[in-house]
Amino acid sequence: MTYEVYIHVPFCLRRCGYCDFNTYTAVDLGAGASRGNYANMVIREMKLVKQWQLDHGIEEPPVSTVFFGGGTPTILSADDLVTMLAAIRELWGIQSDAEITTEANPDTVNEYYIKRLAEGGFTRISFGMQSAVPHVLKILDRTHTPANVKAGVEAANKAGLRSSVDLIYGAPGESLDDWRTSVKTAIDLGVSHISAYALTVEPTTKMGRQIAAGTLPKPNDDDEAAKYEIADDLFAAAGLEWYEVSNWAKTGYESQHNLGYWRNVDWTGLGPGAHSHYNARPSIGALRAWDIAHPRLWGTAINENRVPWSGSEDITPTENLEELIMLGLRIREGLDLDRINQVIATVGIATTATDAGISLSPIDINQLQPMVEEGLITITGDVEGRNRIIPTRRGRLLNDAIIEHFFDLVGI
Repeated sequence: MTYEVYIHVPFCLRRCGYCDFNTYTAVDLGAGASRGNYANMVIREMKLVKQWQLDHGIEEPPVSTVFFGGGTPTILSADDLVTMLAAIRELWGIQSDAEITTEANPDTVNEYYIKRLAEGGFTRISFGMQSAVPHVLKILDRTHTPANVKAGVEAANKAGLRSSVDLIYGAPGESLDDWRTSVKTAIDLGVSHISAYALTVEPTTKMGRQIAAGTLPKPNDDDEAAKYEIADDLFAAAGLEWYEVSNWAKTGYESQHNLGYWRNVDWTGLGPGAHSHYNARPSIGALRAWDIAHPRLWGTAINENRVPWSGSEDITPTENLEELIMLGLRIREGLDLDRINQVIATVGIATTATDAGISLSPIDINQLQPMVEEGLITITGDVEGRNRIIPTRRGRLLNDAIIEHFFDLVGI
């Protein structure tokens, strides 16, 4: 069994125009949820969650990955991040080969900061590069420069940390040549992992309002598809292979934390708005829970010795099946068709009100041939002789359509 911990740090120096994450620029949001006291509050939440697990008979194994995300985790001191990591080690234990990552805004870290992270047990740092082109960074409201990213990667190399960089494509005004420049610059950094995400425009953001008002052009699906293909070609030529729709890595350098999500393992999310996921136990069914989003209300719940969940829901067998299909069709290791059919067989005897009486159909491999012929998927056998469905590049670009087709075949 695998167990992961995610810590959300909701603070930022400024809010980027495209960002719809649960982030805040204020230094102190009340009820103890301040930058200076944040590590203490998260550690208190850890203890409440650990007690909840014990009360429900949940004995998690030592943690295999920890990921600090945000927001901007590196807006906190390196000592704060190390202190939170030490608390995880004390409460749950951490595997000796665990992957410990923090996201970092390139202009919030320096050589000393990164060295302190390495000394405290971190193994990996993910830099929010987004672009290497100044006018694109300006559109995205990013304050760092390409030089900041290069300096951060060099400091990480010196400290013995693995590095990853995140890119965003499809920003208003970004040309194909701009995107090639960003991809090549990222590759030239020599990092072992790169993520590239299509810009998602949310209507409530500054950028969303500008696009709605017509002052910025709306991202174009064809343009984004062309940029995805450019990235995939350039990454592959540099020895970075795709292992998830938006992620490429050198062999052995895949993000184990992210793979955990796509494999549907147990994880605990800490911090305002963070989500948790627990697979079925004798004491509980499969469960999804989410923390209170506003830091002040989150802090109030902790001060009242309550696990600061805003809500939770049981994951029914049918919903679990949907998630297994969606997640499996996003990764290079593929969807395990035999496992899916085994799960389908169990849903037929489901006793929950939501699933009772549902009749689902197992997938016959012959039903998938039209998608093979269309160049959307390949079917391979793994070392155990199990059939795995892997999206082609065209299939990655049309991933939602493939998922919907699988749902239709199953009868969800």
